[in-house]
Amino acid sequence: MKIDLDEARQADFKVQLQHHFRTEFDESLSDFRADQLLALAVAALGPAIYNQAVQDVRAHFQTKLDDLEGEVYFP
Repeated sequence: MKIDLDEARQADFKVQLQHHFRTEFDESLSDFRADQLLALAVAALGPAIYNQAVQDVRAHFQTKLDDLEGEVYFP
């Protein structure tokens, strides 16, 4: 699964990465290195986060479906 971020979100994350490296590690992170680190993070974490979100939504809807009779049943 390939997860693509829009350009604005990529730019925002890149700025956050550069700021984090500057403040936490006292190291400058070039645009190229920030792009590479962001691509690695998205490739490694993206599918797992996506799958967890799908499971969370499924569990939420399952709860609603389980209670459907109580919601719509009129005696």
